[in-house]
Formats: sequence, structure tokens, C-alpha cells
Amino acid sequence: MTAWPEPYTHGALPLPDGRTRFRLWAPTAATGLALLIDGRDPIPLQPDADGYAQTDVDCPPGTRYRYRIGDGLTVPDPASRLQDGDVHGASIVAGPDTYAWQHPAWHGRPWAESVIYEAHAGLAGGFTGLAERLPDLVALGVTVVELMPVADFPGPRNWGYDGVLPYAPDAAYGTPDALKHLVDTAHGLGMSMMLDVVYNHFGPDGNFLPQYAAPFFRDDVATPWGNAIDFRQPAVRRYFEENALYWLTEFRFDGLRLDAVHAISDPDWLVELAQFVRGQIPAQRHVHLVLENDDNRASLLAQGYDAQWNDDAHHVLHHLLTGESHGYYSDYADRPAEALARCLAQGWLYQGQPSPFRQGAPRGEPSGHLPPTAFVLFLQNHDQTGNRAAGERLTVLAENTERLRAAVALQLLAPQIPLIFMGEESGSRAPFLYFTSHTDPDLAQAVREGRQREFSAFPGFGDSAAQAVPDPNAPATFRQSDPWQTGNDDDAQGWRTLYDALLHMRQQVIAPRLPGARSVFGRAVGKHGVHAQWRLGDGARLTLYANLGPVQEALPPKFSAAGHLFSSLLFESRAGAFDALSLGSMCSESTVWLLEDAA
Repeated sequence: MTAWPEPYTHGALPLPDGRTRFRLWAPTAATGLALLIDGRDPIPLQPDADGYAQTDVDCPPGTRYRYRIGDGLTVPDPASRLQDGDVHGASIVAGPDTYAWQHPAWHGRPWAESVIYEAHAGLAGGFTGLAERLPDLVALGVTVVELMPVADFPGPRNWGYDGVLPYAPDAAYGTPDALKHLVDTAHGLGMSMMLDVVYNHFGPDGNFLPQYAAPFFRDDVATPWGNAIDFRQPAVRRYFEENALYWLTEFRFDGLRLDAVHAISDPDWLVELAQFVRGQIPAQRHVHLVLENDDNRASLLAQGYDAQWNDDAHHVLHHLLTGESHGYYSDYADRPAEALARCLAQGWLYQGQPSPFRQGAPRGEPSGHLPPTAFVLFLQNHDQTGNRAAGERLTVLAENTERLRAAVALQLLAPQIPLIFMGEESGSRAPFLYFTSHTDPDLAQAVREGRQREFSAFPGFGDSAAQAVPDPNAPATFRQSDPWQTGNDDDAQGWRTLYDALLHMRQQVIAPRLPGARSVFGRAVGKHGVHAQWRLGDGARLTLYANLGPVQEALPPKFSAAGHLFSSLLFESRAGAFDALSLGSMCSESTVWLLEDAA
């Protein structure tokens, strides 16, 4: 915590005179709202005209407190920085930051250097366990670790998207100082840290805001998780803007990934958020803001955001690797080579045209003018793996291992920013399952039955199979999801060798040239092949030939590789793939990268 409450308006904040300011937005609280501090009489509170209830109290850091709502309900602080136990427990006054930062001069890394590794702190052994894994990730070539959400959620096991106390690191992972140590350790290794934050909804257990701050939510707009958060309210906007600043300054994260912003009913607020954050952060720091946005709103990427997760590219690559064409994959199954070529050249497939999967509704904005680094390219992530019934990874789903290796080579050397999902680097076959730890048996059963209903309608997954969906609340479901349970067997080492070679090649010859890079073209070759080229920032030409299909594809004469390009061969995923290009064809299940320096 800072020693002065500005720029914060929510929570328990230390004042210069040693007192603590308690501030709660409670515009619809009933009579009887009070601050409860252990060992003291209740302190009555009365919301002002803007809905804030405030009092300054002489109490030290470590003081336990709650708020009493008029009907006798006691609740934690929705801006609690630290909890005594779980989300239903008391909040704790956090004092000024006393962590001894070892690398205070760290200013981050430029976005173009990013190789992102998405990780779940709980599966890694908490904040301390993940810190111990960082040297191996640095050696692999990872430059950014992106933590799945750590905001306090019910129980010790959760993906993090059921959080209800956005300011409080979950105690199941470790203390706030342990989280700071994780970030500090990363910085000492030359690695950035990003945090996934959820500003589109609260989890179902432990969210008491409707009972005293009803305007926090809209009653006219619904999301998959309940009523939409009402970003028309200044206090609501400020609550989340301060939260973003809190993680970036108090914990010194180098960036944020904003979950599912298409569920935020006021996209103008996203522009305001970026402006607020960047206005508060010193200019010399490299701070990155990344979106997940099913709306493909390209305009946001020119208004303070560095990049967006490229779901379109994932979906077409997944179809090419697995043959799956149900659900949203149906939008990418018709002419997959054309779809992939467009994603490589312009970012997204859907840039305003109607989506059949969405009943013909238009989706997206033109994105071809954006640099390739505005798109985060992945083959797997927590959503795309974990939202499957059995959480299968591509090592299980892909029809051909050679094809998967070709796709990895495409992803890791492409000018878009690569994201690796924990375990990919060793070819993990462990599932990533949906797991929770709800203490309310009725809620646990509702979640269990909801998962069964969801998957009973999937092709080839009838009622009997749906009964076999792993129980999200079972501890075994969490344990099965450990991505590092694969040992140092030959297969794991083979995958790591591939990732190591590609990432170091990216670091040495591609990343330094990415500023100013632009697409030259992206073309389909047959049903499963693409030919693409980019002009890098120094004028060099990066060329891709990839065939993710089971048969050889003939190259039109105008697409063929000239003989002199042998000297510029950067990488081929299988032996002989480059030689085949000079003979006018693309090998099946292959990727070839060529690099020519500027003339």
C-alpha cells in the first residue's frame, strides 16, 4: 500500500497521521450500516450524496474489520487488500508497503520482445512454487509470465474467474509479499509479469454488492454470469480503474490481460481505463494492456491497448489440427487455408462480416492496418483447453504429431506475439480441467449439473457421456490438471528442444526487427496451405510456407521459392520441406520459414 490514499477512493487506506480511512460505496444500504472492528463498538456510517460512507479511525495495520449491513449481515470490504481466511472472512487493514524490492529500477521490456507463458499459480505450487520455475522459463526463451487471476475466490481451488474481491490476492497461493517476491524474482531474471484481471463479472459466491450497492449492476443487460456491471456509474468505473493501477504499482506487474471485455456493456470505459492507467504510470515503464474481446474491436487497439488475443487464428488452426468443426469452429471449417492466410496477414478473419455461428450477426472491425504485434497468437490457452468437457490438450487431439510440430513452428516464429499455455513446452498430455472448491454443497451441485448439461448437447457426447464429466469440485480434478506431471522422458525432451530452438531463434533474429513490421501478403495454397510474407522493421523479408494438411500441395509458379533463397532458410519443421519448395510443392505437415536481409 502507498502511504497516502490518493489516487484510491475505495477500501481501508493508511493516512499520513497513522489513522486508517475506511471508505465504502454503499448507495442502497439500509439504515444501520456500520464499520465493525474487532474489540470495538460498531462505528455507524451514513452514505453521502454520492453513496460513499467514510470514517477515519485510529487503528494499526493488521486490524480485522467488516461492514454490517442494515439487516444484520456482515460482509468483507469489496476493496479488501487482505483477507483473514476466505472471501466470507474478515478483511485486514494493510499498511504501507514494507516489501524490500530487490530490483526497483526494473522498467519492463518492449512489447515486441514478448513471448508469453500463461500459468496458474495454484497448479505451480503457489507464488513461491512458481517463482522456483522461473529460471527454467527464462532459459527456454519466455520473456513474460501471465498469471491467471489471483483475486480472492471461494475455497483453495479455482481458475480465478470466480473472484469476488478484486484487490485481495488469494491466500491459497501465498501472502501479498510472496506475490511481490514472485514479481521481483521475475524482474531480476529479466522477465516481465502480467496479470489476468476480470472486470466483466463477479463470481457466484461471496459477492455481497447487490445488498448495499444495487446500482453496481444493471437490471437491463445480462451476461453469461448474471447482470452486467454498470460502468455508467462513476464509482464503479473508479473501483476498477484503481484496481488496475493497484496491481501495476503496488505489485509492480508489467501489464494486465483484461478478460472477456465484450461482456462490458460500455466499451467507452475501456478507453477511459487505458487513459487513466497510462496517465498514472511513469513514461519510462513498459506497461502493456491486452484484451480478450470476442467483438474484435480494432479501434481499441489504437486507444491505449497493445494487443488482443487472436481467437480467430486459434480457431482455424485448431480446425486444421483436429478436424473439429462443431460450435464456433464451424465458422472456420469451410475454407480454412483462406481463413488462416487472412489471420496471418490482417490479424482477424472476422472484420465486420456476418458470422453464421452467431446467426448472421456482423462481427469485428477492420484490422489489416494494425501491426502484427497487435495480436496474441496461441494454439492453446486456459479457455480453449479447459472449456472442453475432458480438458484435452492438442497432444491428445491433434490428428498428427508432425502437423502439430509444424503448427508450433508457425506460431513461435510468426510476427504476432506468441503465447504458450503451461505445459505445452514439454508436450504435456495432462488435461486442463475446470475446477472449483465451493463450500456451499448446493452451489457445488449446481456447477456439477451445469457442466453435465452443457456437454450433453455436444456432438458425440450424449447423456451417458455427460455423466462422466469430471466433478469440478473434486480435489482430484485439480490434481489431474497439473501440467508438469510429465517427467523428463524422451517425448517431453523432444518438445522442449523444439520450443527452445524456435524461441531462441525468435529472440535473436526476429524480435529485434518487429518494431515497424507490416504484412506484405497472405495467400491460401490448396485446402490446408498458406504462403505469407512480412516486411520487418529493418526492411528484411520474412516468408512463410506452411501446409497443415495430410497431402502435398502444389505451389503455383508465382508462389514458388527461388533457388537462391537457400541461404536464407531460417527453419524447416521437417527435413526436405525446403527442397520440396524449390521443386514446386509444399510437403504435408510442414512449415518452412525464410529470412532475407534488406537489399
